[in-house]
Amino acid sequence: VDILHLLEDLRDAYPGALEETILTEIVANSLDSGATLIALTADPAAATLTVTDDGTGMKRSELIRFHDIAATTKTRGQGIGFAGVGIKLGLLACHDVLTETRRGKHHVASSWCLASRRRAPWKWVPPPGLVADHGTAVRLKLREPLSALLDTGFLEATIARHFEPLLDVAFDQLLAAHYPAGVRFLVNGHVLPRREGSDGRAALSIRVARKRKPSAVGFLTRDAGPLPEERRGVAVSTLGKVIKRGWGWLGLVPAAPDRIGGLVEVPALAECLTLDKGDFIRAGQRGMTHLAYRKAIQQAVTAQLAAWGEAPGDDEEARRRKTRPLERDLHTVLVDLAEEFPLLAMLVERQAGGQRRLPMGRAAEGARGVQPAALGVSAGSGEAPELGSSGGEEEAHPPEVPEPGEGEAAAAPAPEPILAEGPPVTGGRGPKRPVRYGLTVRFEKGPDGGELGRLVESTVWVNESHPAYRRALASRSEGYHVALTVAMALAPLAVEPPHVHGFVTAFLTRWGAKLDERVRPGRRRH
Repeated sequence: VDILHLLEDLRDAYPGALEETILTEIVANSLDSGATLIALTADPAAATLTVTDDGTGMKRSELIRFHDIAATTKTRGQGIGFAGVGIKLGLLACHDVLTETRRGKHHVASSWCLASRRRAPWKWVPPPGLVADHGTAVRLKLREPLSALLDTGFLEATIARHFEPLLDVAFDQLLAAHYPAGVRFLVNGHVLPRREGSDGRAALSIRVARKRKPSAVGFLTRDAGPLPEERRGVAVSTLGKVIKRGWGWLGLVPAAPDRIGGLVEVPALAECLTLDKGDFIRAGQRGMTHLAYRKAIQQAVTAQLAAWGEAPGDDEEARRRKTRPLERDLHTVLVDLAEEFPLLAMLVERQAGGQRRLPMGRAAEGARGVQPAALGVSAGSGEAPELGSSGGEEEAHPPEVPEPGEGEAAAAPAPEPILAEGPPVTGGRGPKRPVRYGLTVRFEKGPDGGELGRLVESTVWVNESHPAYRRALASRSEGYHVALTVAMALAPLAVEPPHVHGFVTAFLTRWGAKLDERVRPGRRRH
């Protein structure tokens, strides 16, 4: 096995820099071990970084397995370091990786290095005494003496950015089930401060019915001036690890997106994480769970934006209504193309014969043995506010989440969130309605000379500042321009670069053919 090539492929799969990935993976492993104190000590003179925790540690047999690529004893959904590959990337940046662990009578240590492209030998070494009673310590002997891992500012900023919920008291109650004693970070002898809630926050709370504790909590903040780039938009985290940030993944654009930020912690999304912990799975049952919580977060955030007067304007809503027929055509095109281009299947949930229909109520119990949950938002005794989030989502029931019963989500201004009951899912013989989490078309003001559009999650953002879009608008050919933009945005996902032209041609051919399949007035579709 070409171990170097394998590790380089793993490195390229992670969204951040190598040093950032190594640090966050070590901390994630410490959190999964039940650590309450994680100490980071950088020694620029010796070019070493030592990370020590007071977790449960490992047995001798577990440390042996630790040296196998992608070997792990963890279960998906019960932690954020489940994959067993992140810490191995330290071999790319280090002369030597020393691991010391202590658990009961087991107190062992090993030294590991990348000797050549095909050899990564390890050996037992005497424990250097980095661990006291129990826990694990990892000492990295870095190749680069000027590595960012030796900089105190980089260590503190990376921890604060990637593990923000663990440094905010607002999330203590929700995370107490996973970290009952809390977590403290010590960087070169300095304890990272914890942030208290401020008066300018608006609390968000998402619950599952019959549950006293919320399934997800968070907040929104609004500033008088533009926020720093890294603070704009809503971040989503799971088990204290921030996964994504911005407005694109949520499919919302407030009136002033550069002045609003926030964070939502959803522990249940841990089971939906991808290998690199930089995104969520969007296929199968885990994909349904992710989309259900994403819908609930959309509703809670939209309700708060409306209370602030920052909700998308009437022009945006009018445009959304105008693009829905186009979205339905594009969704049908994707279903047809999924046979020829399988990678497009993540944007549609389908069965043979068309769009998948997810049974709700009692019918689901016979099919799955579990009754699905619905997540909804209501303000007071009124109904949930309608969203401009994704095509067809406003009319659909979200899929089940990994907790029994019906769900709810609510949002309200600070200091206390207003929690309102959402409509329950009743088990009856009512009509089944399809759940559509298909492709969504939204518009944004991008650079004049930029791309026609971009794909974020299941949303294609059309650049309305592009000269081609303005020309299409003037010549009343906006529909064709949007279809072409969608094809160009989906091409990198569907095919390799040499086959982009063929995919765009096939997409436009299927889209154009839909004109002949229009249902005549007064007739039903077969």
